[in-house]
Amino acid sequence: MRQLLVLGAGTAGTMVVNKLRRKLSRDEWRITVVDMSDRHFYQPGYLFLPFGAYEPEQVVRPAAPLIGPGVDVIRAEVDRVDAARNQVLLLDGRSLPYDDLVIATGVTPRPDQTPGMLDGGQWRKTIFDFYTYEGAAALAKALERFDAGRLVVHITDMPIKCPVAPLEFTFLADDHLRRLGRRDRVELVYATPLPGAFTKPIAAGRLGSMLDERKVTVEPDFLVERIDGTRLISYDEREIPFDLLVTVPLNMGADFVARSGLGDELNLVPVDRFTMLAKGYDNIFALGDANDIPTSKAGSVAHFAVDVLVDNFVAHAAGRPMTGRFDGHANCFVESGAGKALLIDFNYDTEPLPGRYPLPGAGPFRLLGESAVNHWGKLAFRWMYWHLLLPGRPIPLPAHMSMAGKHTPVPGK
Repeated sequence: MRQLLVLGAGTAGTMVVNKLRRKLSRDEWRITVVDMSDRHFYQPGYLFLPFGAYEPEQVVRPAAPLIGPGVDVIRAEVDRVDAARNQVLLLDGRSLPYDDLVIATGVTPRPDQTPGMLDGGQWRKTIFDFYTYEGAAALAKALERFDAGRLVVHITDMPIKCPVAPLEFTFLADDHLRRLGRRDRVELVYATPLPGAFTKPIAAGRLGSMLDERKVTVEPDFLVERIDGTRLISYDEREIPFDLLVTVPLNMGADFVARSGLGDELNLVPVDRFTMLAKGYDNIFALGDANDIPTSKAGSVAHFAVDVLVDNFVAHAAGRPMTGRFDGHANCFVESGAGKALLIDFNYDTEPLPGRYPLPGAGPFRLLGESAVNHWGKLAFRWMYWHLLLPGRPIPLPAHMSMAGKHTPVPGK
């Protein structure tokens, strides 16, 4: 019997095992997923925890019921992949052979990589993150107490999970402080390593103007070298003092990727961006945040990439060429406060453009435009995530980006 081994039971790992279990013969294929956690977290919900919009129990569920029947689950930590022998070694001493391997272990925040962030005595006192369950819950308590001073939202470096989330946090913090009557006593600063609010010019212009409208000071091209007490210090010696720092630490892939010799300097697995096949290997794939493809590390990317990979894998397993090509399709709701949100939709070659999605003219979602419908779409996605996306059920959205309904704005109009 052939062995498909999947490392990681997060968004990408859970989707791929549930979809492939329906596609691969149970007489020919054994599917096993390895993950050390018995809980599954809805990571987009972390954004809402600091503002009390979600309760903690709404973003976490037991992991076991989310994996469909016919998939073996091993609760363990990976030591390394021995690609030469087609086996994975676990920290408990076990070894797992495979015919094909999928790495879907994502990325995690690494505050230890920035001097003074974790070891300066301010972690979870004046320095917080919201990219972890524990961090978002701790930040909620800090925001309750914070009523005056300088609040700095900071990105250490790219790439990060959901690159619009720091912007969303800034917009929601502005709205939160206004509703509490504290906004005029708080200076909001957005410090980013990017030259502006976003990587693509049209979206960067729109999102940047929204920061301006909310009187948020933007510190662009800010590459932090260290944190000294309550000061961010960049490599070019600029300083940003803070009373409360909400930071996005460096995001890195799993350490076993480095130990296995499979990753780059951030422990991301280099892959063919169209097939997710690891470079230099014919039986190792890397999905979701764990790979180095040049698009957003977002749940939508995992969803669309899995849709392409599943059919490719079936062909690959049968000795046929993989003809499916993932185009880098990503779409992300961007919460903007006051019960509104934007939507962006883009891929490797096309930047976010204004228009309507998914139906031209009808929408119902606006691209690069704020609306209440977009906000409700983001909230509704939580139900879709648990009940459709993770189980691998069909969602009526094409894996490949379409230009239908989009238009390129004319400068000056």
